[in-house]
Amino acid sequence: MSGKIGVYFDQQNIGGGLDLTALAEQTSQKWGGLVPVVKVVPVLALAVSEIKADIEAQELDGVLLCGASPRVDSEIYRLPVQVEFVNLREQCVQAYKNPDKTPVDTANGAPELLAIMARDYVNMGVVKLQKSEVPDSAAVTGVQRVLVIGGGWTGLTAAAEAAESGYEVVLVEKAEKLGGAANNIPMGSPLVSPWTDKQPTNVADKISKVLGNSKIAVHMNTRMEKLEGQPGEFKATFVTPAGAQTIDVGAVVLATGWVPLDPQYLSSMGLGQSTKVVDAATFGKMLVADQVNARRIAFVLDTTIAEEAVKKAAEEAEAAPAEEAAKPAEGEEKGFVKANLESFRHVTYSNAVNSVGMLRLANTVCEKTNDTCQTFILYKDMTVPGILERFYKKMQDRLGVMMTKADVTEIREAGDHMVVSCKNTLLGMDFDLDVDLVVVPTGLVPTTAKDVTVCFDYRQGPDFPDLNLFDGFADSNYICFPYETRRTGVYAAGCVRQPLTMDACEEDAKGAVLKAMQCIEAASHGVAVHPRSGDLSYPVFNFVRCTQCKRCTEECPFGALDDDEKGTPKPNPARCRRCGTCFGACPERVISFANYNIDQIGSMIREVHVPKDFKADGPRVLILACENDAYPALDMAGARNKPWSPYCRIIPVRCLGSVNAIWVSDAMSKGYDGVMLLGCKYGDDYQCHFVKGSEICARRKENIAETLNRLGVQPERVEQLEVAIDEYDKVPDLIDGFVDRIMAMGPNPFKGM
Repeated sequence: MSGKIGVYFDQQNIGGGLDLTALAEQTSQKWGGLVPVVKVVPVLALAVSEIKADIEAQELDGVLLCGASPRVDSEIYRLPVQVEFVNLREQCVQAYKNPDKTPVDTANGAPELLAIMARDYVNMGVVKLQKSEVPDSAAVTGVQRVLVIGGGWTGLTAAAEAAESGYEVVLVEKAEKLGGAANNIPMGSPLVSPWTDKQPTNVADKISKVLGNSKIAVHMNTRMEKLEGQPGEFKATFVTPAGAQTIDVGAVVLATGWVPLDPQYLSSMGLGQSTKVVDAATFGKMLVADQVNARRIAFVLDTTIAEEAVKKAAEEAEAAPAEEAAKPAEGEEKGFVKANLESFRHVTYSNAVNSVGMLRLANTVCEKTNDTCQTFILYKDMTVPGILERFYKKMQDRLGVMMTKADVTEIREAGDHMVVSCKNTLLGMDFDLDVDLVVVPTGLVPTTAKDVTVCFDYRQGPDFPDLNLFDGFADSNYICFPYETRRTGVYAAGCVRQPLTMDACEEDAKGAVLKAMQCIEAASHGVAVHPRSGDLSYPVFNFVRCTQCKRCTEECPFGALDDDEKGTPKPNPARCRRCGTCFGACPERVISFANYNIDQIGSMIREVHVPKDFKADGPRVLILACENDAYPALDMAGARNKPWSPYCRIIPVRCLGSVNAIWVSDAMSKGYDGVMLLGCKYGDDYQCHFVKGSEICARRKENIAETLNRLGVQPERVEQLEVAIDEYDKVPDLIDGFVDRIMAMGPNPFKGM
């Protein structure tokens, strides 16, 4: 806890909007001996040496820097004491919006509301630093060994990359041979420049490289039994033909790949109904085995027929009476019992892989038959990622390959051949195409959707938590943290993360290995890996007051908390991502972080000057803003001269999941007229960095509303709004709209009490 604080104002960044000399005098008068040093410096970034000298001379144990947003240049200020920032530029001076020609404060030459806002923010910064402590390290062993689960194309790449980086590797493969699906690919898509020609996979060379590396221990015909512990000191138990083995590993790369979607979902296209219809994966195996005898082959990328059939079956199942739905369905061979579009979406997700794959397969067929075979690629959407567009353009001119956009309306068997009916084609006519064989897309289903591939020994269960948003894919946030899963220290790569072409799987493997190595090093230093990289803090529990309600263990998005037989939380600090969801859940407030805690934020809320005269001085609105999306969006809005109401005071929180109901109670009892919870999007448009923090906050808000109703306070005074990081242009309107509603409601009944 900081007992002597130095406060520094940045003249360069905020001097044009505020009288900093007056603000510094007010700060010194209010805080007295707690703040022995208060200075206005011309350029804060050039005053680091001066600040260090003050720290030594005055024995400061905290420094408060008042100027630009901490998101701008916080890395410059590496000081030997705790450092906090007051954002007086982006979220005060630049964000100031004169509501109604307010008078100028003669004390500092600025609009009175702006001067009051600045004083509030400085006071909030001082008390935040006063209530903060330096976190202790929670460093763990940091075992320099990576476990790679899956010995396919991605897993082999990951194992080789980790070993070349100096780490030991344990590679676990459930099959009797390495290579996975790559063994069934006759030729690979372009893997290197100039990206115009397909290439041999050389999977045998990749396997030899792994088997010949002394740093890599390979276990085939082996299954995972249990993964326990935390990053840096996991214990992995797997069963080999020789029996069970347990080893220590620092991190895990999950590269278990995919399995084909059940053929039932494409049965309306003839898959499983006719021997003359196969999916792309099966066709690849046929090519490898030299079993393709057809001379006219249709590669059909348009799956509208199947999608409509699945939709109809799902609607019929949904509409059926309960007693009928429980009976075996007629036509059991079709496999449609409560069919749903969620499973079929794997075909849609896999469109890029199938598009490139069918181009490659058609080309391979032509080469194998010396161009005596005719191939037809019928697509609704040809999706070719990135630089592979070069390969697509070359295939457009390939002899023996004919492509056209088409609506495929029917696929039927006609004697010894198949007929594919096409409409709305680029050829300007409808036609029936006679072929010997039809190849339909393969839906790539991640292995996590089919079986437990890791087997976590966590209180929260053996598999990955399911948000019903990713259809079994192991990723927790595609946009921000591509490889991260919802189990810290386990990184997904390849088609278990999302359907990918082979070149993308190689890149994925390298990225996941880098994250695994970063995780091991971070755990050995006791810091968070992501998204709060380098954060030393971790949750501390006052077990004396713990009631074993289990809310913290149930709501933690990352399985950081186990519990004993009595329900007492058992922290695993290296699993923790420092979001604070656990202390937001705790009704007894027995959980805290050294530098982020209930009392700290509560004290900041109480430090704001809340006027008693609502009509003359306006309302006061508290904004608790998620530091990952909402706070940077506010910064960008201010920097782009998009101001908002000066009646608001913003406090950044690590995640809306960390918001404890007591903060809202504190604000209402203090006399705030409204509270806005501004955070990431959730639900189908999920973007939350901490997976479900915004969703959890929304549920807690319902409980807060009930409490406010009992107190005679309108629940509408507390509102949760969602914002993405790039929606900075919308944030000011959201804030002003909420303030207008508060103005219409009038003052908080508790104001002045």
